[in-house]
Amino acid sequence: MDPMHPHPRPPGIAVELALLLTLATLWGASYSFIKVGVATIPPITLIAARTLIAGLLLLVIMRWRGIVLPMDGATWRRFLWQACLNSVVPWTMLAWSVRSLDAGLATILNSTSPIFTFFLTLAITRHEALAPRKLFGVCAGMAGICLIVGVEALNGLGEQLVAQIVAVLAAICYAGAAIFGRSFKGLDPIAPATGSLLAGAAILIPLSLAVDRPWTLAPSAGSMLALLVLAVFSTALAFVIYFRLVQTLGSVGTTAQAYLRVPIGVAVGVLFLGESLTATAWIGLACVVLGVAAMTIPARSRAVAGAPS
Repeated sequence: MDPMHPHPRPPGIAVELALLLTLATLWGASYSFIKVGVATIPPITLIAARTLIAGLLLLVIMRWRGIVLPMDGATWRRFLWQACLNSVVPWTMLAWSVRSLDAGLATILNSTSPIFTFFLTLAITRHEALAPRKLFGVCAGMAGICLIVGVEALNGLGEQLVAQIVAVLAAICYAGAAIFGRSFKGLDPIAPATGSLLAGAAILIPLSLAVDRPWTLAPSAGSMLALLVLAVFSTALAFVIYFRLVQTLGSVGTTAQAYLRVPIGVAVGVLFLGESLTATAWIGLACVVLGVAAMTIPARSRAVAGAPS
């Protein structure tokens, strides 16, 4: 310990970076879990079960910690909006898209959320500074998307291209969720996580019953295990971390996990699902990682420095 500074410095940035890496790992592996899950479980039913299991688990944890879930209508309307932006719409889109896309490719396309967070922040809230490095990051990231999606587009509007576009649209939803999540400051991070998941389940369960008739399904053991891991670890635990980071790192800083989860998601797909990427996709991956890193690393550092200890 420095004798001139007898009090140790608070962990601050070290803790937040550790949580950011944990979140990236949980969400990076989720694409492969979804891929395995939708093999025998339809997308709407998979996501309905994911949100319900995770929401109930977090509700139990809240009760154990003595935290009360807000019951006023205004807060629950915000939970409903957050659910649509962060789970109901993007998760269903991803579950549908990975039926024809490799998990690794879906990881790359969906990791572009910081690019769209940048655009939405610039156009709507303007709560984070505009910097040349962020502009470079946007250009690099968009180039990566074009390399991956644009080459496929030359072959016509096939199912593969549609699935790729849907994966990018899911990233836009995440960008909106990252910005909207700032409205939950003052609440324990587990409250908006729990509330939004339960609100999402309330939307998806009736849709599942009407569209998929889950009582007629015969899911495999692998799909059921993937669903449980997805719900408990990549959803319940990840959501608690996510809402904490939105409050401490800011919306763009939190989406920094996107460039971290890309190599993790691709590696999981390659190692466990036997996937591979084309040469163009590898170049696109490099552009996306470079672009997102360029945008988020400076923002993350400033956000942590100004965060309360």
